[in-house]
Amino acid sequence: MCAVMVRRLVQLYAGLVLYGFSMALLVEADLGLDPWDVLHQGLAERTSLTIGVVTIIVGALVLLAWIPLRQRPGVGTISNVIVIGLAVDATIWVVPSPDVLAVRIAFVVGGVTLNAVATAAYIGARLGPGPRDGLMTGLVRRTGRSVRLVRTTIEVTVLATGWLLGGTVGVGTAVYALSIGPLVHLLLPRLEVREPVPVAPVPQAT
Repeated sequence: MCAVMVRRLVQLYAGLVLYGFSMALLVEADLGLDPWDVLHQGLAERTSLTIGVVTIIVGALVLLAWIPLRQRPGVGTISNVIVIGLAVDATIWVVPSPDVLAVRIAFVVGGVTLNAVATAAYIGARLGPGPRDGLMTGLVRRTGRSVRLVRTTIEVTVLATGWLLGGTVGVGTAVYALSIGPLVHLLLPRLEVREPVPVAPVPQAT
């Protein structure tokens, strides 16, 4: 059991760091971000804060919205708020922005693919949903609306707000929107950590 928990924790934090890395690739490509990151970038453009710090602040504010929805965070939820923001800022500091279009496209493809792996990894660790995922599931439970309707409403709202604030919307946004769902659906069963099934003792012959 202890080994399973160690694996879950390692997978959780590896997934969160990878998520921040993949997010930074999309930022550096400058060809469009996913809806929440359009909002994060737009807010960063309007303030003196980095996109990583904005990501942490927005995540914390979204987590506060869990209170009236009666959602319970896990260690993965709290870690999500902090680790992704730190990882994206660290990656942007290390990885230069490419000028060549082919490299920028490669950043988008790599960013979306790695983002799917990262998402499946931290969800598969089963240590608590991210704050934005929890907001969606909490609203679904409280309103009785479908997951598709609630998720679409949230993402259209944050995308439009981020775009108005100056966030980048482009081909990368479309690639992310069309690809992330099928990729996570494919990867999640392979990265979900399951508890070992207890083996019944073999009765001793008398």
